[in-house]
Amino acid sequence: MESPVYGVTHTSNGLVQIGGLGAERTMVEDKYAEMEAVSKNEDGWNELGGSVFEATVDTGHEEQIGRVEGLMFEDDCLVVVADEFESEDCQGEVQKSLSSSTFQHSLSWPLDDRITLEWVQGMMSALEQSPVDFQSVLSVSVVDKLIDTATSILCKEPNCVAVDCHGEDSRVVVVGDIRGQFRDLLNLFEHAGFPSDKQFYVFNGNYVDRGSRGLDVFLVLLAWKVLMPCRVYLLRGNHESKYCTSVLGFEVEVETKFGNQGEYVYNKCLDCFKELPLASIIANCVYTTHGGLFRSMCATSLRRSKRKREERLELGSLQDLSKVQRSLIDAPDEGPNIILTDVLWSDPSKEDGLVEKSFRERGLWWGPECTEDFLKQSNLKLIIRSHEGPDVRADQDEFGDMLSGYSLDHVGESGKLYTLFSASDYPQLDEKRYNNEGVYALLEPPNLEFPSFYSLKAVGRTKVDPCVVDAADKDLVVVGEPDLGLMSATGVTSLSQTSLPSGISSEVNFEALGISNPPSWSVMLADDAGGTQLVQVPKVPVVEGLPLPSDLQVMDYSGCNPSLLIEV
Repeated sequence: MESPVYGVTHTSNGLVQIGGLGAERTMVEDKYAEMEAVSKNEDGWNELGGSVFEATVDTGHEEQIGRVEGLMFEDDCLVVVADEFESEDCQGEVQKSLSSSTFQHSLSWPLDDRITLEWVQGMMSALEQSPVDFQSVLSVSVVDKLIDTATSILCKEPNCVAVDCHGEDSRVVVVGDIRGQFRDLLNLFEHAGFPSDKQFYVFNGNYVDRGSRGLDVFLVLLAWKVLMPCRVYLLRGNHESKYCTSVLGFEVEVETKFGNQGEYVYNKCLDCFKELPLASIIANCVYTTHGGLFRSMCATSLRRSKRKREERLELGSLQDLSKVQRSLIDAPDEGPNIILTDVLWSDPSKEDGLVEKSFRERGLWWGPECTEDFLKQSNLKLIIRSHEGPDVRADQDEFGDMLSGYSLDHVGESGKLYTLFSASDYPQLDEKRYNNEGVYALLEPPNLEFPSFYSLKAVGRTKVDPCVVDAADKDLVVVGEPDLGLMSATGVTSLSQTSLPSGISSEVNFEALGISNPPSWSVMLADDAGGTQLVQVPKVPVVEGLPLPSDLQVMDYSGCNPSLLIEV
């Protein structure tokens, strides 16, 4: 998004016109002048009537004081009456100074409590400049109004919101974790476009923490929610809690930006977090949430235990989800609202079953048959969840490493399960970065169950679901970059069919080794267009019992237990 530029010219009636503000009510702050525009009058102009402002201008020799009798908006341009300065030289300096300055304007809340598209865009443009003084752009009073207005909308939404986008020319953008990386949010809107009557947005939560600009992300999304409540849907992530934000950076960020009033603003954000919905259903076809599936309210025991459960947990339903009391700032470890914990913290597994994680962890592990059962009982075809990034998946061989920004985790008769992560080059505030791509999913009727995936790091490059139904003959065809984790099947790309770089073999017989889902790693390779692309290639897993090469070097480390370590 380009920085705003405000051009200044003299009009025929002797006024100084400042173009580019495009807001019904805005505050302009500059070292030369401080001016404020108010609401429209009957003639459709925004006019400051009767008030007189003084503008101090440095001509290079001495400071001269001129009187600004008024200002108004005409054709979305701020017009300043500036023809009463003490000299023509001073007036010329006003024009020169304003022409060469980039204004950092403090947003004012509209008098009618109705923000406009221009107001939201102005907010984004101002925050894009990374202001040193955050309050010079958004004062506590404006933040207070914005959060209160958004909270009043969110609290009326059900736990699982319905996104109605059945029109053939409509589409839905699904976004994963952003985690305080404001540039990724700006890139998202630049690539995918703003929300509109035809374009819906569903955000899967985790707007804050681990990035330096979580407050910027959250407030901009709240502004879009207020502007277009039926086109923008904000779901809750596990980081939208007091527990996470108090230890992972967001609380400190808010207090740094607002000083003595930081605690007040932080608590306002917590109050808003509690009202965020937990899931969405898009066009009666796609289920999205932050963490994942959840247990049934009818389970025989809802209490966590250090001992492994003997009874099997029952999979929850959408009806169970609708009954959860979500207005808790921290997800509970036990009780009837433990489903809140499941939804925010659970992760998929390759092993069948629905089991609690270890006592030190939160949420559940659920297997492919749970995904299949949930899709079937809910009459859905696709699940898109988030929660796991490359930092979590890096040490797992069970699924993809998430460097490509998404992962196909479960494939069943009724549909599929994807994990989506939108924070690129994560984490921003850590010495170790994963150079991963941040990705968003695009769903378009009538084939909502076949999402396309777009990278925020490479403009114009799309990643498409490897199994896409051709509308003409309904045969499975391969489009875009294949997912090498898929097993060979009719019409589906297999490892042996995939063209890999020279020197990389795909002849490992994982199936013979008892490995149903071969692990993968990702490398950057040149593409045909002269750029680069992220390609997944197989890596040999660590499997107990494999024959060892004859040239292994055995090292003797004294003091170690066991004393013999094998170095490959």
